[in-house]
Amino acid sequence: MPGCVVTIGFFDGVHRGHRLLIDYVRRAAEARALEPLVITFPKHPREVLQTGFHPELLTTCREKMDLLARAGIARRVLMDFSRELALYSARDFMAYLQTRHHAKVLVAGHDHRFGHNRSEGFADYARYGAEMGMEVLHAGAYYHTWPDGTKEEVPVSSSRIRACLHEGDVKRAAAYLGRPYAMQGLVGSGRGIGHTIGFPTANLEMPDAGKLVPTGGVYAVMVGIEGQSYGGMVNIGHHPTFGTDAPRTIEVHIFDFKADIYRRPLQLSFIDRLRSEEKFATVDALVKTLHEDEARARCVLKDWLTDTKKAEALQ
Repeated sequence: MPGCVVTIGFFDGVHRGHRLLIDYVRRAAEARALEPLVITFPKHPREVLQTGFHPELLTTCREKMDLLARAGIARRVLMDFSRELALYSARDFMAYLQTRHHAKVLVAGHDHRFGHNRSEGFADYARYGAEMGMEVLHAGAYYHTWPDGTKEEVPVSSSRIRACLHEGDVKRAAAYLGRPYAMQGLVGSGRGIGHTIGFPTANLEMPDAGKLVPTGGVYAVMVGIEGQSYGGMVNIGHHPTFGTDAPRTIEVHIFDFKADIYRRPLQLSFIDRLRSEEKFATVDALVKTLHEDEARARCVLKDWLTDTKKAEALQ
């Protein structure tokens, strides 16, 4: 097996900060004629160590592995995190990487710590590396710069993106991710309310309970169905106009689309939040607002598609 440049982490979201680290790994590997390797975990380590911990994932394991591949990492290893692994010292774990994966170079993220109790830091890793003949490099953090030139003072992180989604700020989340936040699932049966008021919807069933759902409200979305993209708007909530005891649903009205897609896979990409969910005094008031939502969503999506095409043309 050839030697490699390796980095390790959970990489939830594979956001811009992660991709800065991944690009660093790829460049270091290319400069040394080695293979880039990313090691990650199928479950969040805290899910293994803390009873009752329920992660709010930005990406499922499959999504994460696909995004790592798209980032240019051909060799990706899923390592099962265990209580036994958590007891490894940092030096023992580095020795494992050297023996098991032929690691010649270890790249540590700007704030990444590993080893028992995460009690050691980069200076310790560098010292151990010098003792065992492993080069240890430190990648920098990613600070987002907005189109007006303003640079943020806090690095992008998965926790910051989760906070954005909890607030419904999917535009900021997309800026940090480098793409719109997306959810995938199958189309299931709903209450059929949308059909009765002229806004038929597809009810998204989430296959992964750990995936984070943005806060309730109405959003402009792009809808992916079997390789085709459509505009739409989605409501996340409890249908308060029709009663207060309804469970939360994720229902999308797809623009200019009439095919039967029951039990077919569907992906939602969140572009912007239009408003919070509301309880209307009458159904007519709800329908009037939905027409306004649709008009606004179509404008939002048109502008987003124009900006996306401009950005692609500059690459």
